[in-house]
Amino acid sequence: MKQKDWFTDWFNTPYYHILYKERNDEDAQFFMKNITSFLKLPLSTHILDLPCGKGRHSVFLNSLGYKVTGGDLSKNSIQEAQKFETETLNFKIHDMRKPFNNSYDAVFNLFTSFGYFDDDKEDIQVLQNIKNGLNNEGTFVFDFLNADKVKLNLVEKETKIVDNITFYIQREITDGFILKHISFFADGKDHSYTEQVKYLNLEKMQLFFKKVGFTITNVFGDYHLNDYNTTTSDRLILVAK
Repeated sequence: MKQKDWFTDWFNTPYYHILYKERNDEDAQFFMKNITSFLKLPLSTHILDLPCGKGRHSVFLNSLGYKVTGGDLSKNSIQEAQKFETETLNFKIHDMRKPFNNSYDAVFNLFTSFGYFDDDKEDIQVLQNIKNGLNNEGTFVFDFLNADKVKLNLVEKETKIVDNITFYIQREITDGFILKHISFFADGKDHSYTEQVKYLNLEKMQLFFKKVGFTITNVFGDYHLNDYNTTTSDRLILVAK
């Protein structure tokens, strides 16, 4: 059974950050450099990073010279990110299902931070808010997993030991969702969480984008910005106006 708003609980736990602490910052930075230079974004660009987590993409984009705002639903993540704030780097708690008060020159939705919701309407609402929150000629960068490749290469069971915690991970694709069940024993008790991300391939995303009036200008398959290939690409990266 799928949980309601699984992300609210899981992203707020310290264990989420322990499990994923080895995430590759070099990859993230490499992608940010490539995409900003490909888009020829002037340094006057105000970028919204949504959702921003603890702000690793935001901090790096800001170091490249951009004004950056990061928004995320997780209070813990935002408190962590706020330690890096400067005059041109700000963070705030924001639920991406809600409209923005500001408008931005570019919005980045990175690292598979989409498709969390049971109802397609909520995913479409997120895209509509992003579309409405962009200035004229503003650019949207969407970075998602390649669902078709995930399906072809599904690792059903995996065990990871991080900081002396043994995480048991099981993956399945059910009812249009890619589910990742995570269980572990820590701080004297058993924990279990399920991450769910909607099975969204290129065709489905094209439909979603069209619904809110986005025009897709580029489709890439990895952080090197190579062309997208449905069976071999690691990512599904869309650039839209």
